[in-house]
Amino acid sequence: MSSIAKSIDLLAEGDTLEAATEAAVAEAAKTIDNIKSVYVDDYRAVVEEGRIQSYRVHAKITFVIQEGEVD
Repeated sequence: MSSIAKSIDLLAEGDTLEAATEAAVAEAAKTIDNIKSVYVDDYRAVVEEGRIQSYRVHAKITFVIQEGEVD
C-alpha cells in the first residue's frame, strides 16, 4: 500500500503561536481533506509601542492526495 502526500505553505496570524497555527490548519481544512500534519517553519511577532500585538507563523500543511495501490 502506498500513499502520496502534498504540502502547501500558509501564513497565518493569531494572538498566540498556538492560535496562529490553529488558524492555518482551520483555514486549510475548509478546502482540503486528509490533513495529516502541520510544521511551523518560522514565526514572527508583530510589535507596536514596545508590546507584542500578534504572532505570525509560516506553516507547512501536509495532506494525503492518494491512498491505496499506486500502479
